[in-house]
Amino acid sequence: MSLKAGDTITFERTFTKEDVKIFTKVSGDEGVHHLTPDEQGRLVVQGLLTATLPTKIGGDHNVMARTMNFEFIRPVFTGDTIVCEAVIKKYEKTEKNRTAIVAAFTCTNQKEKEVLKGNFSGVIL
Repeated sequence: MSLKAGDTITFERTFTKEDVKIFTKVSGDEGVHHLTPDEQGRLVVQGLLTATLPTKIGGDHNVMARTMNFEFIRPVFTGDTIVCEAVIKKYEKTEKNRTAIVAAFTCTNQKEKEVLKGNFSGVIL
């Protein structure tokens, strides 16, 4: 898929306890809230695990990120389905014959509450 400024990319993911368990092991983020279920049996998903949603764009479109900015608005829990919507703000050739990309993203939960927003920039490899 060829991108252009103004394009919107949308995808979703439901986080599981297994996701949190694996990310805990990989990251070392062993906060008690990631290990101990709340009264509803949910774990709090690590912020940086939630932040993997907008990085999917990089994987799908060969983006080498240069900057990434995240604002964590509210917690995400296991069982939450998060929709990530990214808008391409810039997509153009550079003087070094690369393609520069800038995007802004917003992630919302199944209750349509914003959980994460930010932006990134980089180049297409």
